[in-house]
Amino acid sequence: MRRTALLTLAAALLATALARPAGAAPAAFAHPGVTVSQAQLDFARSKVNSGAQPWKGAFDRMTASKYADLNRAPKPRAVVECGSYSNPNNGCTDEREDAIAAYTQALAWYVTRDERHARKAIELMDAWSAVIRDHTNSNAPLQTGWAGSSWPKAAEIIKYTYGGGWANSGRFATMLRTVYLPEIINGSNSNGNWELSMMEAAVGISVFLEDKASYDKAMAKFRTRTAAYVYLASDGDLPKTVPSQNLNTRDKIVNYWQGQGTFVTGLTQETCRDLTHTGYGISAISHIAETSRIQGQDLYGTDVGERLRHALGFQAKYELGAAVPSWLCGGSLHLGLGPVTEVGHNALANRLGHAMTNTAALNARNRPSGTDNLFVAWETLTHGDNPA
Repeated sequence: MRRTALLTLAAALLATALARPAGAAPAAFAHPGVTVSQAQLDFARSKVNSGAQPWKGAFDRMTASKYADLNRAPKPRAVVECGSYSNPNNGCTDEREDAIAAYTQALAWYVTRDERHARKAIELMDAWSAVIRDHTNSNAPLQTGWAGSSWPKAAEIIKYTYGGGWANSGRFATMLRTVYLPEIINGSNSNGNWELSMMEAAVGISVFLEDKASYDKAMAKFRTRTAAYVYLASDGDLPKTVPSQNLNTRDKIVNYWQGQGTFVTGLTQETCRDLTHTGYGISAISHIAETSRIQGQDLYGTDVGERLRHALGFQAKYELGAAVPSWLCGGSLHLGLGPVTEVGHNALANRLGHAMTNTAALNARNRPSGTDNLFVAWETLTHGDNPA
């Protein structure tokens, strides 16, 4: 009887797991679980403490940065006002960099166990949660997405690995729930990197808040946007679209894809704009896929992984110096992909065994990767050749 009951329970659990839609919220969230897991942190820590490369060099680069400064003074504002290209810039840089600093200090705490870093991360998070009420002007959604991608990464590490207490963690959660999440959860019909960064923040915040409904909503938007951001030949003659954008003619789609009318696997909606903004989109895709994997659903084996793999390879080829053909963006590309290759390369090349020659070469050239000062930071340290 007991064996039968156990078999019945196992079958029920298996059925539940199989019924869970790709990317859906887990029954119980894993913590720390935003972009980097405890197992990944443990791997990185062991490598740094043994002096192994490239992790020791990556850690040294991080600790030499302004973000690891124990004397850093937070610069919170009640209202952060960000116009197009951060003009005006009333607190935009301060907010993004304080969020990156909180994450940097949290990583430094985890590797060194120096409590001063944990307390500095808490000081930064507390300063902002005590003050901020709103983001305004045209870049408010993107700004909220960028800062909101770093805050939960810091908070997850501190809340779930630091034993010294964080009295205002509830206030910080309220800040994420009331100031950040409403600004980003409904997405954007701007260039695709906006919505991808916004969904990265929404997913990370949802993990910290253990908000399954918001997690599912953000993941659904992410899946739709990723399919509309990176083209695969299997999509057909034209790229997929986001229904709310009403890109219902070829001319509208070509215009949205920066005037590019020839579609090849790995091309992104912003390739012909510049590789910097393309890198923002690619990075957000990799971060969300990594968070989903940590939360029990590996999207790297779905079209998300295929799109990420081909997007990385396509952009990396030209970032490395390949001649740009005349059919691509009029024969000219604006380079500057940024430090965005480690997470995707580790997942797709190391874990899944895909050959990614161009991405691997660019990844090696950029090591140890630093930060873009927006929402990407220290990924050679956290994800470089990390098997966890």
